[in-house]
Amino acid sequence: MQLKQNYNLEKGYLKVNEIHEIYYEVCGVGEPYLFVHGGPGAGFSEKDKRFFDFEKHKVVFFDQRGASKSKPFTSIEQNTTQDLVDDINLLLSYLKIERINIFGGSWGTALSLVFAIQNPEKVKSLLLRGLFLANKTTIDHFVGGGLKKEYPKEWNRFINNVPANSTLTISAYYLDQMLNGTLENKEFYCYEWAYYEISIFKKGIQENEIDTILKEFPYYSLSIMEAHYLSNNCFLEDNYILNNCKVLETIPTIIIHGKNDAICPVEYTEEFHRHLENSTLYIEDAGHSDSEPEIEKRIITVLND
Repeated sequence: MQLKQNYNLEKGYLKVNEIHEIYYEVCGVGEPYLFVHGGPGAGFSEKDKRFFDFEKHKVVFFDQRGASKSKPFTSIEQNTTQDLVDDINLLLSYLKIERINIFGGSWGTALSLVFAIQNPEKVKSLLLRGLFLANKTTIDHFVGGGLKKEYPKEWNRFINNVPANSTLTISAYYLDQMLNGTLENKEFYCYEWAYYEISIFKKGIQENEIDTILKEFPYYSLSIMEAHYLSNNCFLEDNYILNNCKVLETIPTIIIHGKNDAICPVEYTEEFHRHLENSTLYIEDAGHSDSEPEIEKRIITVLND
């Protein structure tokens, strides 16, 4: 449904500490939802609003610390998973919302799950698209060589930007160049990180389509924030989500995942589904992107059911 002007009820900035202000919008009326974007660092976009019927859903959108319209842009200072969980609590308290449904995608699924594990009484339901467990296994798959056989061209382009004699991990090297390199290096490494992700996130994506996508959103925050989080194991104990699934058993959970998801392989989602009894799993003929027809259709169907 198209967003009508009168459904854009509120927007602004919420100061969450002495450094960060997060940008938020509240749209629509009805059942409350929190939209948790991916990345980390991707921010939400106008396109994300297409999933909701604003005559039935009151949706809170927000940009996580350092992402998109939040200030300061690309700041990794005081920017950890726990900080983001605390921000969600502050935002819900500020908006006077006691319990809410949460819809997260990709990294947003991990953040949604960590929030729900710590605050189960505040979560009415979970909708998770492109599940990411934020553990060493899933991080290593994405930036540790798990894709080199399936996507050799894309992987080699990504890894060849790291000197063979570097003592840093791939993520840490990219992050160092993004933060401390020359202006030319900062631009190059931000672009190359984002290019790598976009080149594998959708089935059959073409090179010209990758460039178009990269022109449509502020990928600097995506690249810097992802490298920051992944080089620090997402600031979580390993298998934090899987080890705390029992807390989530009273929360109805729907998972939507592409069977050809290269970034977040479906077998890890199936493992999570086995851990969580009160969950429904839909495996669609798609990759990781929420713009693929089967994923998009399933999300809209679930949200409007």
